[in-house]
Amino acid sequence: MNFALIMFLLLVLTGGIWLLDTLALRQRRAKRKAEPWWVEYSKSFFPVILVVFLLRSFLVEPFKIPSGSMLPTLLIGDFILVNKYTYGIRLPVINVKVMDMNSPERGEVMVFRYPVNPSLDYIKRVVGLPGDEVAYRNRRLSVNGQEVPLRRAGDYNYVENGVNFVATERYVEKLGEREHAMLIRPDAGPFLISAARAFPYRENCAYNDDGFVCKVPSGHYFMMGDNRDSSDDSRYWGFVPEQNIVGKAFLIWWNFDDFKRIGRSIE
Repeated sequence: MNFALIMFLLLVLTGGIWLLDTLALRQRRAKRKAEPWWVEYSKSFFPVILVVFLLRSFLVEPFKIPSGSMLPTLLIGDFILVNKYTYGIRLPVINVKVMDMNSPERGEVMVFRYPVNPSLDYIKRVVGLPGDEVAYRNRRLSVNGQEVPLRRAGDYNYVENGVNFVATERYVEKLGEREHAMLIRPDAGPFLISAARAFPYRENCAYNDDGFVCKVPSGHYFMMGDNRDSSDDSRYWGFVPEQNIVGKAFLIWWNFDDFKRIGRSIE
């Protein structure tokens, strides 16, 4: 569901009715006659819709985490805030950039429109920038020929789909200047070449039984989930075009199951 489009249509509808009433309908009504309900409602809701639309379009937008692909950084049920202007000002609905700001950096958590189905929003971590060579072999990540620093940080267990107990190994990974937690499942199988789909610039990638190496094309980014063996990401569906960027995730603002997570910054 394109919420931004729905908000825009409601904004045009309520604003149009308010303007029509101001310019024409008001003069035709008999004095002291009450406004029609649809005029009254439109005039009441228009300012509210306008404020929400501007906030969501240019400042911050809320999202809910639907899956465990970003464990342990983000839990299922986390409500997060996404900065809409840090990567540039974009026109709402059509998502066209009108002002450059900052570019995504390695290690940042980014929300973007899923390249396979742009009506869906995905959230992953930026691993590869335009021009980078990203390799993932035997569960070790390398960028531009350098292995990403990694250190063991204990174990992490969680329940998947409400029934399956999953035991993982927890690591701390350093991408650029940022450190973040990530998970590896020791019982998971090797990288599946058959799971890699056809996608634009797939010729930039070479796959084998150990993993892959990909050259990130200009204007694109390579994204991976922190829950490495339970994440559908760029390894399987390719690169994220710059025009698909929604914003940078920066704060957990609510979680119904764990109030201690409220107010946590997203590293």
